[in-house]
Amino acid sequence: MTSPRLELSGIRKQYPAVLANDDVHLRVMPGRIHAVLGENGAGKSTLMKIIYGAVQPDAGSMRWNGQPVQVKSPAAARALGISMVYQHFSLFETLTVAENVWLGLDRATRLAQVTTRIGEVAHAYGLDVDARRPVHTLSVGEKQRVEIVRALLTDPQLLILDEPTSVLTPQAVEKLFVTLRRLAERGTSILYISHKLDEIRALCQHCTVLRGGRVTGEVDPARESNASLSRLMIGAEPPALRPRADTQGAEVLVVKGLSLPRQDPFGVDLEQIAFALRAGEIVGVAGVSGNGQQELLAALSGEDPRAPAGSIMLDGRDIGRQRPARRRRVGLHFVPEERLGRGAVPTLSLAQNTLLTRTGSVGRGGWVAPARLRELAQALIERFRVKAGGPDAAARSLSGGNLQKFIVGREIDARPRVLIVAQPTWGVDVGAAALIRGELLALRDAGCALLVVSEELDELFEISDRLLVIARGRVSPSVPIAEATVERIGEWMSGLFPGGLAAARSAPTQEEASHA
Repeated sequence: MTSPRLELSGIRKQYPAVLANDDVHLRVMPGRIHAVLGENGAGKSTLMKIIYGAVQPDAGSMRWNGQPVQVKSPAAARALGISMVYQHFSLFETLTVAENVWLGLDRATRLAQVTTRIGEVAHAYGLDVDARRPVHTLSVGEKQRVEIVRALLTDPQLLILDEPTSVLTPQAVEKLFVTLRRLAERGTSILYISHKLDEIRALCQHCTVLRGGRVTGEVDPARESNASLSRLMIGAEPPALRPRADTQGAEVLVVKGLSLPRQDPFGVDLEQIAFALRAGEIVGVAGVSGNGQQELLAALSGEDPRAPAGSIMLDGRDIGRQRPARRRRVGLHFVPEERLGRGAVPTLSLAQNTLLTRTGSVGRGGWVAPARLRELAQALIERFRVKAGGPDAAARSLSGGNLQKFIVGREIDARPRVLIVAQPTWGVDVGAAALIRGELLALRDAGCALLVVSEELDELFEISDRLLVIARGRVSPSVPIAEATVERIGEWMSGLFPGGLAAARSAPTQEEASHA
């Protein structure tokens, strides 16, 4: 019998507020795609960081290809043949894609060689990456591709993937699966963390389930159903979403003739964006990452206040040149796709992070009422079932899914007139995703107008009343969800909608812009 590629015994890791891993045992065989499944805060990411040397365990042992090892750092892990793609990206924003990749490679390799190699690997695996672009110009989906390409360049014996498809399109996911199966056939072991149960059942040959930091099950996911995997992971099946109620009202947010030149040479020009949001409806926006989502969200949220006069109207009021704080005061709230750094300040407590968009605890003269902040944060923790060490816990101490629940909850609790949400359930477990989607539907039924930008087509089909597609800075006509199909939306994501591809051909591509 083939010996394990990786074997963990009795792994334990205690943080001040939580026991992340408790006597964890794990065996990963060569050439196997092994899933690690668990709800947010179950200890999955901590365990992967221990394997990769980014976190040191308090107890337990690790064997690599049959030999006992102590992995003291990510560099030591890479030397053994272990690569990892983090859920939260580990990229230097001011460097280019090629420079970020180069940092983790042998210094004997020249930057020009790395640039060429990135292009070759990206093309071979269907992951569109421009090695010359600065990382700060990339969307979340594009950063995800960079992380995956960087890991593939090292030709690892063990590849750890933490939510690798959370912001990839269905087409890109299929290409990634082909890549992973090919790697496994060559003997590469893959540890795969995902909350997408369909993916785990289709891709993985073995599954270890964690709950509360302990291993609670070992199963063959191909022989399980989504319902049985949910029960193993969270102890129950996720609640079904309520049927749609036809409560649409008057137009609240109207966008017309919104054209904006890109602010960044690698960005996307917005061209004649036009759509409307009604009270009591959810409009979903689908699209391949990097097609103008960032630019559209910045224009709507107020981060980019250059919109032409009359192009963004809220209840008949022109808000196109107002800053985010002014827009919040008239009822427009926004959840960005980046949790840490934009949605929350990593080093501040949850209570302090409520001040970013909820200024009700600031009294006359600018004095902050800490007790009111803590009360609000505690109420959000309880309502949205956030696993955290209380309102004084730092944002960075939360798992990605729990921080997402807190940020989305903070904006929902504000009872907005319009809520714009980017990637609402990115990296969130099935139970938490159902909770967030249920809260969005409840907000809609209460009369709020919602715009949800997501690369999860299943999510958009589940909660949207109408769908739009954005491609190369242009927006498609809207289609009622009852008339939408995955095939039709997939074609539109390529720009094949009225006024889409043909009109966009005259505009320069990102690659052309980079040469300009």
